[in-house]
Amino acid sequence: MRASIRFVVLLAALAGLFALAGVANAQKPGGTLRIQLMDTPPSPSIHEEATVTVAVPFMALYNNLVVYDQAIARNTFESIRPDLATSWSTSPDGKKLTFKLRPGVKWHDGKPFTAEDVRCTFEALLGTSEPKIRRNPRGAWYTNVEKVTADAALEATFHLKAPQVSLVALLASGYSPIYPCHVSLTDMRRHPIGTGPFKFVELKNNVGVKLIKNTEYWKPGRPYLDAIEYTILPDRATRMLAFTAGRFDMTFPADVTVPLLKNIRKEAPHAQCTLRPSGVSANLIINRDLPPFDNPLVRKALALTLDRKAFSDILSEGHDPIGGTMLPPPEGVWGLSAADLKDMPGYGDVDASREQARALMRQVGYGPDKKLKIKVSTRNIASFKDPAVILIDQLRHVYVEAELEIIDTAAYYSRMFKKDYVVGLNLTGSAVDDPDQHFFENYACGSPRNYNNYCSPEVTAMMNAQSSEPDQNKRRKMVADIERKLADDVARPIILHGVAAGCWQPHVKGLTLMVNSIYNGWRFEDIWLDK
Repeated sequence: MRASIRFVVLLAALAGLFALAGVANAQKPGGTLRIQLMDTPPSPSIHEEATVTVAVPFMALYNNLVVYDQAIARNTFESIRPDLATSWSTSPDGKKLTFKLRPGVKWHDGKPFTAEDVRCTFEALLGTSEPKIRRNPRGAWYTNVEKVTADAALEATFHLKAPQVSLVALLASGYSPIYPCHVSLTDMRRHPIGTGPFKFVELKNNVGVKLIKNTEYWKPGRPYLDAIEYTILPDRATRMLAFTAGRFDMTFPADVTVPLLKNIRKEAPHAQCTLRPSGVSANLIINRDLPPFDNPLVRKALALTLDRKAFSDILSEGHDPIGGTMLPPPEGVWGLSAADLKDMPGYGDVDASREQARALMRQVGYGPDKKLKIKVSTRNIASFKDPAVILIDQLRHVYVEAELEIIDTAAYYSRMFKKDYVVGLNLTGSAVDDPDQHFFENYACGSPRNYNNYCSPEVTAMMNAQSSEPDQNKRRKMVADIERKLADDVARPIILHGVAAGCWQPHVKGLTLMVNSIYNGWRFEDIWLDK
């Protein structure tokens, strides 16, 4: 009997091996992946930009020290994998994070990758290099990093001011590539050089982006594709029609709304689509340095008029989850539940909140006969403009008459960085579902992405404390306390957390769309075309 069982087990194992071999043999090399793009990326330099229209097309040019597993949909600590690093270790005091680096890796121009490239990349992000980085949207991620040293040709160490459990998670983001030491930042904006599976060919304004296969990529057999082409189509309706007509292999991966998804499923029932949280929140930004918004009562009134459920019902037929600053569960790891939210300002009864808001506005001199007239600024793509129109309608409930100001992408982020706006409807993408990324980037004093200049020494101390806390249950409670404080301070009222679908044709194989970030899944080295 035992011999028979062993024989059956052996047959099953052999069958499994043959099945795996069949899958491997099915992966066809060659072909061009054609993807839609919403607008012209400001540049290919990921470290200097703050939009998904840079992260998606250009992640494939680069590698990180570590990366989120491209085949696992939910980004967690457990899904972090080695990339340019082969291993990493933390010192006993938690203040040194050392990476052993992969040998034999070459940049696209043939020069060898070494620890010096790691050092140079982070000197730029820490602001200690010359020349200075032009823009540093995520510089706040690394405020706890004192320096990065190249200890040997293939060993680099991050020296920290305090222990920081989440640093590895930040380094795994698609926004955390390693740049070459021998290529200037100016050249990285024009013709970037990476170590990734694809090489840069061109970026043409209002036309598209072209990448070609890196035939000397350090992963044997990768990538499968010969090229990737992104075509810029500013009009969303045109993009949807072009996809259902079969002109493209993929929509932009966060472009398809719930109503449009219904239409795609009707017009192209063969298409594969995934609706999931994008890790992007719609939020109200207020320039608190300009009167009358330097008055906290006016800021609070604007926050209290928000009807979050109405936004969700209109934009996604109720699919957009409502939460605090962090993505709520179940997809979110750190966010507040519905029960946690009900007692926070602006999350309860909408009519009562608006009556309170009108009383605040009357207290500072506004009312039915004296309206506050403003512009609401937003970016010139549909996912920004649609909620901005709803916001303008809701502001009327608290004596605010607003007109919409549409800003092209190339100028939008420059305007936000310079605080050149009054009130805005903004979308904030969380590149990593972790408090260190979200809090320090969007609420730390002086962070470039802190568009409304919120600055609280009390909250800064709370953020630093949670970052150093190794006990995850204690850290979760600390994060919840920060959420409540941000809501009380009207730091940046979160309206909702968006959902979006990405769709692809059945012949696109090996694709996984992430459920808690739209910034980390675009290496494309495992994608192949079955046609």
